[in-house]
Amino acid sequence: MTQRPRKALIIGAGIAGPVTAIFLKKAGIDVQLFEAWPHSTGIGGGLQIAPNGMHVLAEIGLADEMIRRGSIAESFDFYSQSGVRLGSVNQNMKARFGQPAVNMCRATLNEAILNKAWCDNVELAFEKRLVSIEDRADQPVIAHFADGTSAEGDFLIGADGVHSAVRQHVIPDGPQPFDTGLIGFGGFVPRSLIENSSIGQRVETTFGQSGFFGYGFCSSDSRDGVMWWSTQPAHGVAAATFRAMSQDAIKRHLLNFHAGWHDPIPRLLEAAENIVVTATLDVATLPTWSRKRTLLIGDAAHATSPHAGQGASLALEDAMRLGRLMQSEQELGVTFEAFENERRSRAERVVALARRNGNSKREFSATGAWIRDRMLKLLLPVTARGMDWMYAYDPRAV
Repeated sequence: MTQRPRKALIIGAGIAGPVTAIFLKKAGIDVQLFEAWPHSTGIGGGLQIAPNGMHVLAEIGLADEMIRRGSIAESFDFYSQSGVRLGSVNQNMKARFGQPAVNMCRATLNEAILNKAWCDNVELAFEKRLVSIEDRADQPVIAHFADGTSAEGDFLIGADGVHSAVRQHVIPDGPQPFDTGLIGFGGFVPRSLIENSSIGQRVETTFGQSGFFGYGFCSSDSRDGVMWWSTQPAHGVAAATFRAMSQDAIKRHLLNFHAGWHDPIPRLLEAAENIVVTATLDVATLPTWSRKRTLLIGDAAHATSPHAGQGASLALEDAMRLGRLMQSEQELGVTFEAFENERRSRAERVVALARRNGNSKREFSATGAWIRDRMLKLLLPVTARGMDWMYAYDPRAV
């Protein structure tokens, strides 16, 4: 019988990395977790964890905390630019799938999973930027960092996101992240701006002739309890160009872009501060997710654009499934192959769906937008049923 690996090195402390560390500790494996950036709090925008991801948080004892600190999303409602309601999806999620969909601040989720990892005696190190990986037969895997230090383990997990350094080791000449041609803007505004409206716990989203806007409660904090986001065609302007602008200049751009959109969109943008700007990237297909004793997971393996709301949930699923597979005493290569075989088709199906969804947020003629809105109104009931496969997946039951 093959001896079970005793120590893992994980690169990346976003979502996939710390949760994988928690599950590997459950499997009796020691873990060192390394993050390139300094430890910080309060960074990032809002996100939604779907029922399939909430099952994973429940498994590590964090679901109730995230529901308490976040906001259950009762539905996802769609509107036209003028405010005409087009339809609704994702209703009654807890009744149908065993967990609700929950909006939260990314920073809140990251804080909770890092604290859980620390409590489970995971070793965490920040400001450790990976520069190379050594993997020689009959020797430990060695991770070398930019500060001149290194670490040794029995295997290495790349959970370092869409711009993964570990991916460069696994597939040196492999596919690069694909820019979908859309730019995302987002942030938080005070609850008072919509607290007395009819939104309730729904997420409200709007399709414009060009672009898309969404908002909804994400916490009980009166100062920043509402998350908002805007998706726009890039028109040849890189996200980095916007990030180089002042916050006032970004806000003026958003107000001009969304001028004439229905209430409360202009009011939300007037109140926006600390606006985050991101390129909308995905990684559709890699030839392999592993090389020798190194494995890619989460966005490093299958980054998805945000238009299906599944990126974080897929990362959570990966963490749990890998942890479960590592409980066996199979040879490491066999475990990695089993993980990829189990996860690849589902992940790539979500990536493809998200890219298709993004197409409805590009620029249309007035007539094209009118046709799209009418088609959405007709097709949303069918579309809603067609997404059940994403939410019905229970990583505990595989």
